[in-house]
Amino acid sequence: MKYSVKMPSSELVDLLKSKIDTKTKPLGALGYLEELALQIGLVQGTETPKISNPKLIVFAADHGIAQEGVSAYPPEVTYQMVLNFLNGGAAINVFCKQNNFDLAIVDAGVNGNFEPSRQLIDGKIGMGTKSFLNSPAMTDEECERAKEFGRNLAKESAKNGANLLAFGEMGIGNTSAASMLMHLLTEIPLSECVGSGTGLDNEGKVRKQNILEEALSNNGIPNAPEKILAAYGGFEIAMMCGAFIGAAEAGVLFLVDGFIATSAYLVAQQIAPAIKPFAIFSHRSNEQGHAKLLAYLKARPLLDLGLRLGEGTGCAIALPIVQSAVNFLNDMASFDSAGVSNKD
Repeated sequence: MKYSVKMPSSELVDLLKSKIDTKTKPLGALGYLEELALQIGLVQGTETPKISNPKLIVFAADHGIAQEGVSAYPPEVTYQMVLNFLNGGAAINVFCKQNNFDLAIVDAGVNGNFEPSRQLIDGKIGMGTKSFLNSPAMTDEECERAKEFGRNLAKESAKNGANLLAFGEMGIGNTSAASMLMHLLTEIPLSECVGSGTGLDNEGKVRKQNILEEALSNNGIPNAPEKILAAYGGFEIAMMCGAFIGAAEAGVLFLVDGFIATSAYLVAQQIAPAIKPFAIFSHRSNEQGHAKLLAYLKARPLLDLGLRLGEGTGCAIALPIVQSAVNFLNDMASFDSAGVSNKD
């Protein structure tokens, strides 16, 4: 599959930097907000960017590997949490409501069926992936369908007016999938990629790592990012991977959430490297592998709150910071307009 991502023009770099530097503040005093304002202005191709109709999409799916005892929670929690999302009771509902983030939930492959709902999008590829302990999690065709669904959904959301997208996930067992993707695509030792997930104790974490090592021994290492994604990923991770690419193809910014979302981004960037300028990393999670994965990607997260919930919660909490970068660029006075003396 060929992807067409148009890189942001560099024509406005000097104008945006001058606008940022002549605000009524010491040079660089707003820190990373200044880099963020520059990034947003360049992606949107304007000195006066804005955030319009931000949308957060949570992809949910079950994982066969969850049946092998890699999680502190049983697999049926995926289905139960989707119901919680649809009933408005989850953390992501609270934070999206607080920050005026439009929220949609995608059934990418939950092991169960749902009543129709305004917030629910049916993208079901299957009733969960296979356990990758002894066979690939997905067929190549299933993985491609999931990627394309996410890609098209992101493009459709942008076409409908959202110029900032964010993606979350729900899937018991998906930190195991993310650990495998991280290990295989970065060559960071598996022991440094595997964390406690939903709350495993040390014994459980060792068991989880042993199961993942056994899966590697049984299935081997595929020779391309898409093949690795199909072998060890999940329906929701593949959809998120496609959604990152689709957002960049549509020319809109996207927020990257925690460990699982960043593993999906890792695959997406290896498939389509030009997506990088469109990515804003919302936070550094408390899952063991995330800090190392962010360092590998040379990504600077906006927040470090010890979160490890997923759902896109880091994105929802980070939205006001993104808005602050836009607001200071547009509304803060310059030295000239305020009649304030600049430094010599």
